[in-house]
Formats: sequence, structure tokens, C-alpha cells
Amino acid sequence: MYDKIIPPSKITLPNGKVVHEKKSRTPIIILLLIIATIISVRFTNFEMSVLVSRISEFFVIIDQMIPPKWEYIDFIWQPLMDTIKMSLLGSILGSIAAVPAAYFAASNVMSKPVAAVSKFLLSILRTLPTLVSALIATFIFGLGTLAGTVAIFLFTIAYVGKLLYEQIENADMKSFEAMEAAGMTKIQAFRYAIFPQVLPNYLSTSLFCFEGNVRYAAILGYVGAGGIGLLLDEGLGWRDYPSVGMILLMLIITVYLIEQVSEHFRKKLI
Repeated sequence: MYDKIIPPSKITLPNGKVVHEKKSRTPIIILLLIIATIISVRFTNFEMSVLVSRISEFFVIIDQMIPPKWEYIDFIWQPLMDTIKMSLLGSILGSIAAVPAAYFAASNVMSKPVAAVSKFLLSILRTLPTLVSALIATFIFGLGTLAGTVAIFLFTIAYVGKLLYEQIENADMKSFEAMEAAGMTKIQAFRYAIFPQVLPNYLSTSLFCFEGNVRYAAILGYVGAGGIGLLLDEGLGWRDYPSVGMILLMLIITVYLIEQVSEHFRKKLI
């Protein structure tokens, strides 16, 4: 009875070979996590007492946002539309550009040196924060929604391109190889053999990225990239919290509606 509850540490096979059970790495992982947490607390000067004593200030600001300033809604529509438009345009263009980026980054389609360089470039784009991209874009294209659109475009290429080339590398290559053997070019074989396999996931990933881009675009106004972020920055700067509450309410409703529509279409694709 006891032997059935506790599994044996070693198993003897019919041929007489003894196979030892691998030791669990859970204690080591837990120890490393504890050490990393302690180091992080020391580096960030985190103090639980300050968090506990000051957390009430957060609810003071929330209380000042309620009720929101309803008459402020007339000033929100245009910046909100700008935010949606630059998110949509940046997502569409970025998703389209992600296809050739993923094609060159897929090691089962392209040569390893080309794939390695392409993956490295996509990694650089992913590690570059969207706010930094928007800030650089404002210096190049000036203040406004164009800079925000460029920042979202770059992020979408990195995000969708990363997931897409992983899907391409996991695709069934038999039909691709057969079409190449029949005389098709590599691009033609990719178009007819691999791309149809990854198309549903590609569209679903693009829609999911668009959902996130609407949220990211809301803060790009802090660096002058246009959209509703400009109003948020202005409202917080003047401590006009009822107006900020109205902005956040409209943003929450907009993001919720976009997520519901996007989720509906993503379920149709799966």
C-alpha cells in the first residue's frame, strides 16, 4: 500500500537495466526566485511600509475622477478618433509588412544566415519600447499622429513577425518541397503551400495586436505623438481629475467594444 502511494526512485526494466528517476528541480527554481526577489527589493529600494501608507492616495485620485466631467466629452471625440485611426492604420500596415519579415526570418524557408539576421532585426524592434519609437518618430516626422502611426507600425512588424515566423517554421513542408521540385520558385511555393496553413493564425494574431495597439496609442501623446494621450497628459498636469475620469471612461468603453468585435472574428478564424 505504501509503495503504491510513493513512487519508486528507480525502476528496473525487464532486461535488468536500472533507470533512476530524475530529481526534481523545483527546490532549486524556488531558491533562485527567492534570491532574485531579495536582490530586486534591494536594488529598487522597495518598502512595504511606504506602499501600505501611501496606497490610500490612489483612491483619493479615483474619488476625484468620479463623477466624470460629462460636458468634456465634446473635446474627446476627435483625439479618440485619431487614436483609433493611427492604431488601425499602423496595425494594418505593420501586419502586411510582417509577412515578408517573417518569410526572411523562417529558417526552414530561407538560408540560416539570412534567417539569423532577420530574427536579430526583429528582436531589436521588439526590445525598443513603443514610447521610444514614437519619440524618435516625432523628431523625424514632427508632432502628431504620423509619429504615433510609425511607432505602432514598427511594433506590429516585430510582434506579428515574431509569431508568424514561428508558425512558418512549424508548418508542414512536404507540399512546399513538392512544389519546389515541380519547378516553382521559393516564393511561389511559400504562397501556395505554407501561407494557407498559417493564414488563420496570422489573421488572429493581427487582430489581437490591434487590440493592444489601441491601448498603447493612448499613451503615445505623452511624447507628442498625437491622439487622446495629449488630453490625458494635459488633464493630469492640471490635476483636472474629473476630465481625466471622462477620458478614461471613453477609452475603456472604446477598448472594450474593439476587443469584443476582435474576439468575435478571432473565434471565427480558429
